[in-house]
Amino acid sequence: MANLCSKSMALGLVLLLVALSSFLGSSADLQRLEHPLKHDGSLRVVVIGDWGRKGEYNQSEVATQMGRIGDVLDIDFVISVGDNFYEDGLTGVDDKAFEESFTSIYTAKSLQEPWYAVLGNHDYRGDVLAQLNPVLRKIDSRWICMRSFIVNAEIVEFFFVDTTPFVEKYWIDPEDHHYDWRGVAPRENYISNLLKDLDKALKESSATWKIVVGHHTMRSVSDHGDTQELLTLLLPILKANEVDLYINGHDHCLQHISSKDSPLQYLTSGGGSKAWRGVFTPNADKLQFFYDGQGFMSLQVTKTNVDVVFYDVFGRVLYKWSMDKQLNYAM
Repeated sequence: MANLCSKSMALGLVLLLVALSSFLGSSADLQRLEHPLKHDGSLRVVVIGDWGRKGEYNQSEVATQMGRIGDVLDIDFVISVGDNFYEDGLTGVDDKAFEESFTSIYTAKSLQEPWYAVLGNHDYRGDVLAQLNPVLRKIDSRWICMRSFIVNAEIVEFFFVDTTPFVEKYWIDPEDHHYDWRGVAPRENYISNLLKDLDKALKESSATWKIVVGHHTMRSVSDHGDTQELLTLLLPILKANEVDLYINGHDHCLQHISSKDSPLQYLTSGGGSKAWRGVFTPNADKLQFFYDGQGFMSLQVTKTNVDVVFYDVFGRVLYKWSMDKQLNYAM
């Protein structure tokens, strides 16, 4: 009972900070949220991407296993790496897809924690401002979605980055899709300011672990492959600031790739619903794990260790990996 009260208080604090951030408006710096650690000084989360299909394409099955693993781990929050609502985002704050793809699907007790979400390219095809609107939290208080922001949990800081505007083809060759660029255009100014803010925040961070979260792949052997704009513009900032992990979705698979010239690790958790693309194209870095199917990922973080586990649609463990900060090498 005490643990439940503690969690309720923590969620209340997070929502208060979000409300204050929304009231104060955007600033030159990234909006910053504080999330408490467990009493033992650890943090546990699950990561899901590319999910919102009203339960179809095994979304409901993945959600069930997320709830089970979330209960076992006693997770603190959920990270959504974008493409939250298919095919074309939300039509507005009253779009029933929000409840049909989110509230009615992720019903497990363990998943009633904050959901920190970034936008994906499919989200930008709808009313992008709807997903960012605090009104959605009146429907489901878990939903915390912003373009770019920071979640600080003392030993670890998560830097959420809005990656869709980086991809040039969405601007110049959108095919038959419409992208909602309100609040983003002109592209060059938006990206320049975002990169400056991110670089500043990373430099000022005193956290043991620095984790950057975005929707688009930076390194991937699956269907979408590497995102060149991120390699050119974002990757140098991550490497210069000794970021430990880059976590993304976009490719509908699970994968772990290690950088060959830095400690940076690339983790893809895009198996929240529709998957199985049947594509494999090696890239320049070292592939540690690749599963072309549905599932999700968990992170357990302490002052000295990060433990990563990938699970399939049945909740079976597919792959485990750990990094030790004291010894400064991956195992």
